[in-house]
Amino acid sequence: MSAVSAATGLSRNTIRKGLAEIAARKKNPRAKVTSRVRTTGGGRKRLTESDPGLTQALERLVDPMTRGDPMSPLRWTCKSTSSLAEALTLQEHPISAWSVGALLKAAGYSLQSNRKTKEGSSHPDRNAQFEYINAAVRRFQQSGQPVISVDTTKKEAVGPFKNGGREWQPRGAPEEVDVHDFPDPQLGKVVPYGVFDLSQNEGWVSVGIGHDTAQFAVQAIGRWWQKMGRKRYPHAQKLLITADGGGSNGSRCRLWKVALQELATHGGIPIHVCHFPPGTSKWNQIEHRMFCHITQN
Repeated sequence: MSAVSAATGLSRNTIRKGLAEIAARKKNPRAKVTSRVRTTGGGRKRLTESDPGLTQALERLVDPMTRGDPMSPLRWTCKSTSSLAEALTLQEHPISAWSVGALLKAAGYSLQSNRKTKEGSSHPDRNAQFEYINAAVRRFQQSGQPVISVDTTKKEAVGPFKNGGREWQPRGAPEEVDVHDFPDPQLGKVVPYGVFDLSQNEGWVSVGIGHDTAQFAVQAIGRWWQKMGRKRYPHAQKLLITADGGGSNGSRCRLWKVALQELATHGGIPIHVCHFPPGTSKWNQIEHRMFCHITQN
């Protein structure tokens, strides 16, 4: 037995048990072969069995609003498995972070980010507003008149800063960028203002180096008209603009209206504006027809 133990690395007790099993098999060759290592009921009990209140305590911490405990100490903190395990231990439910994760998965929980689905209350005339905007756009397009969607996207700092996404580079040689995203005092930030032609499916972006003002927005529209719009619509008699209800091109911005009137006077073309209702900026066509590609690149 010592020689076998030295050759295989097994303990003498394990070898002795193996010999006993072989001897028992010789005495009763027809005995049922089982895969169990321990006898029935052996081993450590599950935590939910030894601590019946553990599951309820965990559910109160994870979802206190529906479990009747809005004053939970973890209500306004990150509900990580480590934090949950620490809170449960303080409540006399000793448990490890790994076991907390196993219990959460068994209960049907998973790591999820929040989802923007609640739009709040809806005005009774909301649908009528969209119907009016849609009818105006179709009327202009059917008569061959230009229809554009305008908006500004977020300011971008100029310089070697980190952006989302990946690109092909030699293995082990990624492009190096700054650790911190502090704006360069010399380069500053830029303001991209976009103009999207709904009929031609084409876009124009003016990049400003100052602030997102109504004058800059109207100048971007005027630049589009000089460089692209006049060529695409040489016989245009009027122009329709769809825009958000806020920002530099907001419905209550007086400077926006004054600058548009100056553009219409100098350009010799009447300008019509349709503003989307508050909270519906994502319905503006430029958001998912042009700005999405700018964000990806």
